Amino acid sequence: MSALVKLAGFAVVLAAVFGVAVAAGSTVGPDRHGTSGKSDGMAMGGHEADPIRGLAASEDGLTLELGQTQLTRNRPTELRFSVNGKSGPISDYEVTHEQRMHLILVRRDGKGFQHLHPRFDHGTWRTTVTLPDPGAYRVYADFARQGEPHTLAADLTVDGDATYQPFPRPSTSATTDGYQVDLKPDGGTLNFEITKDGRKVATEPYLGAGGHLVALREGDLAFLHVHPDGDGPSFEADLDPASHYHLYLQFKHAGVVHTAEFTR
Repeated sequence: MSALVKLAGFAVVLAAVFGVAVAAGSTVGPDRHGTSGKSDGMAMGGHEADPIRGLAASEDGLTLELGQTQLTRNRPTELRFSVNGKSGPISDYEVTHEQRMHLILVRRDGKGFQHLHPRFDHGTWRTTVTLPDPGAYRVYADFARQGEPHTLAADLTVDGDATYQPFPRPSTSATTDGYQVDLKPDGGTLNFEITKDGRKVATEPYLGAGGHLVALREGDLAFLHVHPDGDGPSFEADLDPASHYHLYLQFKHAGVVHTAEFTR
């Protein structure tokens, strides 16, 4: 079966799960060629929110090019990609959150989240990934260049019969690896309290802060940039109250990075 036919099948399933209208014959998710343009941001609390990103593979004269768009399920594979400008692959990446590139992978239903830091070699980024579940995935390249943040995204598929799940109901608590994590929003700030065995945990620095947070909007999986606020797991994030978001909090304790997931 061709990749195009499989993607069309994924689109039908996703339309049923998320209620997203998908035109017949279109690819899964947002326009990968960038014709949908950039969002102007969402107004909330009387001010302009950070623009959402990750809706297209091409934006601002840059294009995310994946070395492969299909992976074999549950097999470690080297994923290669580049970000191309007018003259080919760019190399003038700037360090943000202690890394020059943040690579995010997540299945279209929000499952299988991975946050990787690939290595750079002569214009090409490389990292080994293992995706245990079949389905359609979104791949985000999050980086900064010339003082401007960018998030480009493209689609990746893993062969096999995929069973997609709807986003979980909104929640303010999660457990991961024996830790209890509670979300305590305060206006445009998302505060997280972490405990283990009933005792509050002080997180260790991870990527230059008390934690790292990725917010993806339900449906189109738009990427919302969030800013660490202070040394603890607290973040400034303007979330549209009319939309649901999947939140991935990563924090470090006892030398290990843990991930807690929420729906907001």
